[in-house]
Amino acid sequence: MKFERLVIEHAGHRVTFDLHPRLTVVAGLGQLERDGLINEFVGALGSSRPGVHLELAADDGHRFALFRPLGDTHRVIDVDAREDVTEHFTGPDGEIDLLQRAELDQRSARRAMRITSEDLVGASETSERIRHLSGCDQDELWRAAEATVEAEQRLEDEAQAAGGNVEDAEVIASIEDHHERFEQTQAESEHVRRATFLIAGIAALLSIPLAPAVGAIIVAPLAVIALLAVATSFVTWRRAEQARAAEADALAEAGAQSYLGFHLQRVNGLLASDLNRQRLLHAADEHRDALRAWASLAGETPATWALERRDTISAAARAQREVAGLADRDGSPDGTGAIVHEFLGRLDALRHLGPGDESFPALLDEPFEHLADAALPTLLETLVLTTEHQQVVLLSSDPRLADWARVEAMTGAMSLIEPVPTATVDIT
Repeated sequence: MKFERLVIEHAGHRVTFDLHPRLTVVAGLGQLERDGLINEFVGALGSSRPGVHLELAADDGHRFALFRPLGDTHRVIDVDAREDVTEHFTGPDGEIDLLQRAELDQRSARRAMRITSEDLVGASETSERIRHLSGCDQDELWRAAEATVEAEQRLEDEAQAAGGNVEDAEVIASIEDHHERFEQTQAESEHVRRATFLIAGIAALLSIPLAPAVGAIIVAPLAVIALLAVATSFVTWRRAEQARAAEADALAEAGAQSYLGFHLQRVNGLLASDLNRQRLLHAADEHRDALRAWASLAGETPATWALERRDTISAAARAQREVAGLADRDGSPDGTGAIVHEFLGRLDALRHLGPGDESFPALLDEPFEHLADAALPTLLETLVLTTEHQQVVLLSSDPRLADWARVEAMTGAMSLIEPVPTATVDIT
């Protein structure tokens, strides 16, 4: 929906706000005035604002006028059809309440519609995750997310078919890897030991008869060769023992005392056949590959978390493209990029706040007061572009915004109200 006109009637005085369908800047308001006006905008949608009248246009094009005269019957008029449709907007308590139709109350609606500088600067972890994911190539991102979830499901299916669980697959893979490494180092150790013992033996045999004939100086190199051969054999033996210890640790994690015992434990259960084992290990490998591909895009964000918020992330990505890269300035010292992403996310949520994805206007309460002068044009350009799909009312006392709005209002893409106007139009 979009606000067209808000009229506040009190003690014989009326104040009228004619609102632009895209962007209206209301300048020259202090904090008390901004708080009061936001309460009137939100309250006009509820049931507790006698004397506050509202004209609005629904997303489907229908235009309505909500009349709440002081001391008289409140009613809703279909402007185009010129008929009373009050009964369609009346709740069980007999009050006209548009917020109730959207399953909102005054407090929740105000929290959703009002956006302050603290809201934009204090981006949450969820918003930061969405900001990061929206900056990724969306086709690649969702292919990786779906592949990760599918690989996890296949792994779970294979584990269940084998009578185990996903954690078992990791343990099995670890044991198989350590055992293969142990067998390789053991074979290498045996080969080296045979060679080194042969070399050491030959060197020792040659040194005995040569020592009396040629002297100790000539025999010394043979002794060194023998010692090096023994040392090499010892090193390879230690490597084999380390591999054996690593395998033992992996086996202990699985609750087995030996590799044979491990297989015996699983023969009648998880590893009933070599086929089960190979299928489970293959599924585990695919799952690890999918996780690595996903992590390269999304970091530590779980794929399931992203898929649950796919619509929000995709909407943020579309908004980012619409502002032609303005939201991608995360390295800026003032955090402009993060503020833009948070701002776009809040606006997107308001576009789907009501029943049937009915949109609600955004009420910006001095949103850029902590922003440096150099960063302000980026936010204002983003603001103008996003109002093509979202009505925004910006309330501010910032002279920078008033100066900017005076120039922009000449284009017709927005309107400026300063100071708060008065009117004497009879709305009854």
